[in-house]
Amino acid sequence: MDFLEIGRQITSLRQQQKLSQQRVAEHVGISRSTLNALETGRAGDVGLRKVLKILDYLGYEMSVKEKSSFPTFEELSRE
Repeated sequence: MDFLEIGRQITSLRQQQKLSQQRVAEHVGISRSTLNALETGRAGDVGLRKVLKILDYLGYEMSVKEKSSFPTFEELSRE
């Protein structure tokens, strides 16, 4: 998963909860333009801590898992 995919997920989660970029940005202590850049995949300098804070605010977390030799559902649906 790259930052573009993470940004798309954050956009989807934020919109499902009917939260504005401004509200999320203010709560986690970043600018709205930084959040917008992350959501649109233009933010190469957004640190992991900021991403984790955003996900935490939205009620989600990120986890690390061992890579499987089998394709994921997401990978199969892209084909």
